[in-house]
Amino acid sequence: MNSEHEHKNRVKAGHAGSAFRRIERLPPMLLVLYLGLVAITSMFVILVGAYIHTHHSNEVPSGLHPFPRYFSLSTIVLLLSSYTIGQARTLYQRDDLVALARCLAATLLLGCVFSGLQFLGWRELVQQGVFFSGEASGTYIYLISALHVVHLLGGMLYLLVLLLRVIHAERDAIRALVFIRNPYYRRQLTLAATYWHFIDALWVALFAVFLFLY
Repeated sequence: MNSEHEHKNRVKAGHAGSAFRRIERLPPMLLVLYLGLVAITSMFVILVGAYIHTHHSNEVPSGLHPFPRYFSLSTIVLLLSSYTIGQARTLYQRDDLVALARCLAATLLLGCVFSGLQFLGWRELVQQGVFFSGEASGTYIYLISALHVVHLLGGMLYLLVLLLRVIHAERDAIRALVFIRNPYYRRQLTLAATYWHFIDALWVALFAVFLFLY
């Protein structure tokens, strides 16, 4: 009996230890990214919760105005950018730095288009009489969407740095070989794609909340 109990304790301890070992094996940059994503998620969950509470407590009726069409267009654009950044890893594995540069440039361009469409969406809100300093629930729409754009711009800056490195590497055969074989650059590309997909999924969730309550 004691040996069986000790065996179970060892198994549980082994599972706990293996979980901690997996965390310890994570590259520091990847661990920092995951912690950052958890913090960003927590912040937006709190803001969305406050928005829903304010909307219902003020008894704001839904459907008074048509939902800003530019928000819908921006969602399509961001989904397209998620597809383009998703091709980056495949192109890297094929050693095709020229196509990789185009892929990153296309993702950056779509990110810029998304940001511009968000601005047009805010202008459409103003035209409907929904102001940042007006009704509290309207303020949350501006605040949440603007914070999302800020986080997207952070990802765009990181992508821009990667794009410049890829362009610099593909101009020389030796630099291209070093870039392709260096696991540090492969990890950077993975980090950028993971963050971008997260920002994409975050906006889709926010868009669904806005669409439901607006």
